Amino acid sequence: MMTKKTISASRASLILFLCQMITALEVPLDLSQPPTITQQSPKDYIVDPRENIVIQCEAKGKPPPSFSWTRNGTHFDIDKDARVTVKPNSGTLVINIMNGGKAEAYEGVYQCTARNERGAAISNNIVIRPSRSPLWTKEKVEPKYVREGDPLVLHCSPPVGLPPPIIFWMDNSFQRLPQNERVSQGLNGDLYFSNVKPEDTREDYICYARFNHTQTIQQKQPISVKVFSMDSLNETISANLSDTDFYGAKPLTERRPTLLTPVGSTSNKVELRGNVLLLECIAEGLPTPVIRWIKEGGELPINRTFFENFKKTLKIIEVSEADSGKYKCVARNLLGSTHHTITVTVKAAPYWITAPRNLVLSPGEDGTLICRANGNPKPNISWLTNGVPIAIAPEDPSRKVDGDTIIFSDVQERSSAVYQCNASNEYGYLLANAFVNVLAEPPRILTPANKLYQIIANNPALLDCAFFGSPVPEIEWFKGVKGSILHGDLYVFHDNGTLEIPVAQKDSTGTYTCVARNKLGKVQNEVHLEVKDPTMIIKQPEYKIIQKGGQVSFECTIKHDRTLMPTITWLKDNGELPVDERFIIHKDSLAIMNVTDKDDGTYTCVANTTLDSVSASAILTVVDRPDPPFDLELTDQLERSIQLSWIPGYDNNSPITNFVIEYEDGMREPGVWHYQTEVHGTQTTVQLKLSPYVNYSFRVIAVNEIGRSQPSEASEQYLTKAAKPDENPSGVQGIGSEPDNLVIIWEPLKGFQSNGPGLQYKVSWRQKDVGDEWTSVIVANVSKYIVSGTPTFVPYEIKVQALNDLGYAPEPAEVIGHSGEDLPMVAPGNVQVHIVNSTLAKVHWDPVPLKTVRGHLQGYRIYYWKVQSLSKRRRRHVEKKILTFSGNKTHGMLPGLEPYSSYKLNVRVVNGKGEGPASPDKLFKTPEGVPSSPSFLKISNPTLDSLTLEWGPPTHPNGVLIAYTIKFQPINSTHELGPLIEIRIPANETSLILSNLNYSTRYKFYFYAQTSVGSGSQITEEAVTIMDEAMASRQVDIATQGWFIGLMCAVALLILILLIVCFIRRNKGGKYPVKEKEDAHADPEIQPMKEDDGTFGEYSDAEDHKPLKKGSRTPSDRTVKKEDSDDSLVDYGEGVNGQFNEDGSFIGQYSGKKEKEPAEGNESSEAPSPVNAMNSFV
Repeated sequence: MMTKKTISASRASLILFLCQMITALEVPLDLSQPPTITQQSPKDYIVDPRENIVIQCEAKGKPPPSFSWTRNGTHFDIDKDARVTVKPNSGTLVINIMNGGKAEAYEGVYQCTARNERGAAISNNIVIRPSRSPLWTKEKVEPKYVREGDPLVLHCSPPVGLPPPIIFWMDNSFQRLPQNERVSQGLNGDLYFSNVKPEDTREDYICYARFNHTQTIQQKQPISVKVFSMDSLNETISANLSDTDFYGAKPLTERRPTLLTPVGSTSNKVELRGNVLLLECIAEGLPTPVIRWIKEGGELPINRTFFENFKKTLKIIEVSEADSGKYKCVARNLLGSTHHTITVTVKAAPYWITAPRNLVLSPGEDGTLICRANGNPKPNISWLTNGVPIAIAPEDPSRKVDGDTIIFSDVQERSSAVYQCNASNEYGYLLANAFVNVLAEPPRILTPANKLYQIIANNPALLDCAFFGSPVPEIEWFKGVKGSILHGDLYVFHDNGTLEIPVAQKDSTGTYTCVARNKLGKVQNEVHLEVKDPTMIIKQPEYKIIQKGGQVSFECTIKHDRTLMPTITWLKDNGELPVDERFIIHKDSLAIMNVTDKDDGTYTCVANTTLDSVSASAILTVVDRPDPPFDLELTDQLERSIQLSWIPGYDNNSPITNFVIEYEDGMREPGVWHYQTEVHGTQTTVQLKLSPYVNYSFRVIAVNEIGRSQPSEASEQYLTKAAKPDENPSGVQGIGSEPDNLVIIWEPLKGFQSNGPGLQYKVSWRQKDVGDEWTSVIVANVSKYIVSGTPTFVPYEIKVQALNDLGYAPEPAEVIGHSGEDLPMVAPGNVQVHIVNSTLAKVHWDPVPLKTVRGHLQGYRIYYWKVQSLSKRRRRHVEKKILTFSGNKTHGMLPGLEPYSSYKLNVRVVNGKGEGPASPDKLFKTPEGVPSSPSFLKISNPTLDSLTLEWGPPTHPNGVLIAYTIKFQPINSTHELGPLIEIRIPANETSLILSNLNYSTRYKFYFYAQTSVGSGSQITEEAVTIMDEAMASRQVDIATQGWFIGLMCAVALLILILLIVCFIRRNKGGKYPVKEKEDAHADPEIQPMKEDDGTFGEYSDAEDHKPLKKGSRTPSDRTVKKEDSDDSLVDYGEGVNGQFNEDGSFIGQYSGKKEKEPAEGNESSEAPSPVNAMNSFV
């Protein structure tokens, strides 16, 4: 949240001006004028009897007035009383009672009169009364004996003081007694109990009366209250009173409300207008009643209604006649309700509607004095002149009294006087002085000359021209030295001479002239106005949420008039910043380091200048982990459940999302807390399930978005009763560690699962399906029991039951276990091998009888190894491989075999103990497969029409090689492929000379081996035949011919001329389009590559038989070595031209149907010769 507030000095001036407009006309003190009372003591003046009495009466006038006093309606001769003096040049009385005088001797009604030759003004009737703080009368206070649940009223009855004392109840330690809906103090000072409880018993109920005027406190005798509970009431009365009347006292019962105050069903209340209305209702009942207030036939006034004393008191401030009516209080509890109606009548002492104001007239003028007041009842208006009732005052032909108005006509100087208007009714009076001063004076301007006004733009500007004259002068305003008279909607001309510019702008700056004139003369005055730019906060502080311990910054950047010097002040919650080094104020910001929860609040940046003030506020919310819960209470305590309640701690501005409840077992694990449950953050009670025989303590942790609170204090301990176990151990198993035993294991019960002392386990077992009786043993403090001498791997029925000193747990469930395993006895038989392909075989076998497994059958395991490769006829190192097939399978696949090889295998059965004997070794052979690519291909000895090819056999022939195949095709200058030629070569050959080739031609070769199964992977290579020497010499001769040299020179000269022309045009300031300029300076790296300008785009094709791709350079020895992945790819492919992704997926297939395809360019590893360059033009 952010607020912004601006206070302008011009607005303050406007308020001051409006205040001046409603005051009486001021006559300069150098002119004759009747007296005016300027200061006087209040009408009801209560004085401290220990101090001198000062009765104020100050007045002004010309000539200065003299003063006189009356006391109780008669003249008070000051000179005759040595204790009474008058302050110099004043009418204020000082009565000295410090030296033995008594204030009571000077009680009375005093009135001051200020008089000069032009009239007399009088003060209000000032009633002087000394304050009184009498002591309590001595009385014997009897103890109060009261039955629990009954009402009680402790009377205070304070002494009557002046003014009335403030009442409060405290104990002997001067601590205020706690009050609530049940116990509260009434307006009369009495202490009311709606019903008493045993904890109300005490001997120091003390009523105190504080007299603020004398700063004294009086104390009543302590009152003793004894509350008897119903169980002890009869015994107490019997022992102390020997009375049998109470022996049959009824037990404590609830009752409906009745009112303790006020009594009856109705009452009346009179209050004066403007005062505070207080209505009170206090009720007794059980349970304690609650009070509700309503106004019959209307609503309680908004913003003026308050409820005090736990809603037992209705408070309405600034009451008016509209607040008259019937107010009802309703007291209600579960058994019923009662009510009381108070009829309120609002009366009014006189109050002004129009008070008379001083009147300045010139001789021969007319005027009026108006005195209008209201009240309830209607006040009576009476007039006095110079302190004398007007009916008996000297006659003045210029005045005429008409009720609340005096009319003056054709006044003369002798008409000057002071008139008093008195408005009174039974509730009070008003007295106002107003003079009529008859003067003949030329105009005078009271505002200082050349006064400078500075104002903020867009605010009202008020230029004063305070004046006086009689008759009243006319006022005119001008702007500038030769300006014309100001008029129109841009200006407001006030009766007191002030010029108002409602919305001052920068161009309002200048000099303004005020001219005042009447029939006796003319006067003028200049003032100056400067309009300033307003101060603005252009970057305001923003709402921040920060975690405790962090740091935060509020920005406040201002813009201001350059002639004003602003000061920036930071406030917190409208007060000064704390004096703390963590608060760092920079030029445009406020930083708070290591934020604490006390830093939470509203921060305001205030920018002040001499003319305006602007502010902006932002709220800082400090969040943190919650405070821990407190006041943990255990209720509803049962054997297996309990209710836990708590009071949440402060959430530190981050709502509590949930509460975590933890418990401690003080018997088994003291100091170790375990998770019990958690509830929503709005919940403060929870019903907890309990286990027997646990000494519980609980604690609660509050959680919000910031984190977890500290744990609460632990609750009281609660020990549950012991009981038989509710559950048996879990995880019961029967397994054997040896062939002749049975190991029974279980998860033991933990901690409070035992439900009582003496936890043990009853372990029972018997062999399944043989009709044996159960064998049992009772053990303690273990989780395993070994049964020895069992047959090998037979099933057993097993159960484990918990018990303690109070009995057994429910009957446990039975589980099936087995005694120990031994190695299998026989090997699988009838092992058969079926060859699927050259790399995959399927193995079959017969399962062994389950009885011979002697354990849990886990599966079958195949051991296999390669004996030799049939193509190489040499043995290799034997590396056995193992494949395991889970379960009772009778076949399995052997992948990854090498083609054309001899293998052996055997099969074994596996149980939990290990492997059984192996089956006899089974020999099998894999068929031939396609070979791998030749180990290398080397092309050498190029001539005009021949090339020599040499190669190595495949690393993995995978069978008997029957032949090699070489395919080749020419590549022309446009990278197109020529016709494909194929040659089959016997398998025993390792070289070949290709003849009848074209000279100076590039060829691409594809080479692979074959077995009876098919063709293997191929390798590729490119080579070039050499050119004819005669052709080369002819081409060189062309380059040396004269005509060719001349042509090249002409081209060069033409280019030079074009460059010179361009240079000349540029020097002459020639312009060219922006597009051409951009083209001329374009980055060559981003120019498109075009075939017609000699550049080439990237060439790509996915086919294997195409020319070498861009970037795939052939090694200088023209030898292409096979890649490592060729073998594995070909082994699983049926064709030699297949292509695979890295994951082995097929992505393309070679096709030899295309005879010509675009090539990627002549990119042999050898440098191109000049002849090749010339051939590219062909």
